[in-house]
Amino acid sequence: PVWLRRLCGQLLSERLPRPRGVHAVVRGILEGTGGDRCCFSAGASGAEAAAVDWKKCDVVAKILAACPQQCLSVEDYYSLVCPQILDLLHIQDKATARQFQRVATTTLLTMAR
Repeated sequence: PVWLRRLCGQLLSERLPRPRGVHAVVRGILEGTGGDRCCFSAGASGAEAAAVDWKKCDVVAKILAACPQQCLSVEDYYSLVCPQILDLLHIQDKATARQFQRVATTTLLTMAR
């Protein structure tokens, strides 16, 4: 429904610029989809699971790269979230790091475009 989409967009717009907001949003969306903890399809092959994983990371990257309407400018928004996105490249947990790195690199490529 439109009202739910609007509310989710508003909540994301408020959360992302806050300290560790990007990390919290990425973790919340991707939780439970990493590596051996894959939960999306018990019968899915490794290739199918990887494709779903990539698609999910791409969707998260598009969310992060989109400047919220509430922001004064794209530059202001990017100045708040880009350092947080770069922090995703330094996650120590190997299972989590792969997905977070995918999200970070895809987000930065989307922003550059």
